[in-house]
Amino acid sequence: QLQLVESGGGLVQPGGSLRLSCAASGRTISSYAMGWFRQGPGKEREFAGAIDWSGGTTYYGESVKGRFTISRDNAKNTVYLQMNNLKPEDTAVYFCAASVNPVIRVADSEWQSWGQGTQVTVSS
Repeated sequence: QLQLVESGGGLVQPGGSLRLSCAASGRTISSYAMGWFRQGPGKEREFAGAIDWSGGTTYYGESVKGRFTISRDNAKNTVYLQMNNLKPEDTAVYFCAASVNPVIRVADSEWQSWGQGTQVTVSS
């Protein structure tokens, strides 16, 4: 069974940067698409971005496009989310997810494995 653990969250000022990590265990992630979702206070969970199994293709939600970058290191069984130019509206719990689907979907119901989440707070 694939297990995912996020880390790297914290408090950052507007305009700052953070890098989240998602460490996988139990199985290799090399055959999985990997994604990041987020859930802000009082909001539904939202697709932030995803990367295909090879790392050759990435997808981003409109609200983070141009500021967030997803990458993966299959040798380390780890996925990253680099977040730049953070805004207060980026405040959320960020979740890592994995999917066996060959086509990346933005609906969270299409993702089979989930981490527990890491809190990101953007505030001055």
